[in-house]
Amino acid sequence: MLMKKNINQKVYPASMTKMMTALVALENLPDLQRKTTLPAGMFASLEKQGASMAGFKRGEKVKAIDLLYGSMLPSGADASVGLAYAVSGSEADFVKKMNRKAKQLGMKHTNFTNVTGLHNANHYTTVKDMSILMKAALKNSTFRKLVTTHKYSMSPTNTHPQGMTVHSTLSESAPTLQFKGGQILGGKTGYTRAAGLCLASIAVKDGKEYMLVTADADGSPWSKPYHIQDALNVYPKIQK
Repeated sequence: MLMKKNINQKVYPASMTKMMTALVALENLPDLQRKTTLPAGMFASLEKQGASMAGFKRGEKVKAIDLLYGSMLPSGADASVGLAYAVSGSEADFVKKMNRKAKQLGMKHTNFTNVTGLHNANHYTTVKDMSILMKAALKNSTFRKLVTTHKYSMSPTNTHPQGMTVHSTLSESAPTLQFKGGQILGGKTGYTRAAGLCLASIAVKDGKEYMLVTADADGSPWSKPYHIQDALNVYPKIQK
């Protein structure tokens, strides 16, 4: 650990939660080409809460791999809940797996209540715990590909016969991911009003890889990307 500030302070992870959603799904879905039908009933609550969506539709039959990209790149709550149904048949049962995984990884100050990161007072973490999660998840080659992909085209489905193309909220939010001596390779953004702007990212500098997790930055998805700017300011200061 090269830099730290308030690493055990309670924060809300917002959509950084989806890193755990993706990791648990990857560990429980042996066939990523298998399709899941997205239940019509899961959409109303997400829409009412103003959740970010990948663009899937009620009754759509979607491959697990496409749900993973839909969850991680555009931060789609529809894709995240779809993964929960694919693995556990319900969001509540999937969340139990998330909390078991958190305990297994040693994330001592984390509790999940949903798969999306939508605000709940009992859905919390610390930046240290998020770094534990990201470090573990990056050992999974598919997760690493998910988190470093900036654009992905999905297979055709019954409701999207031409397929869909999704883009990373990270690369879409910032004019550049380059900094002196390196670049941000990828990451997972997050935002709710309670959480502020959050970012878990990995970067390469002078040929070496680093990871940074920040939370509670000022702004919103409609302001300047202060969370990404924080990362672009911190990474160049790293000393070998």
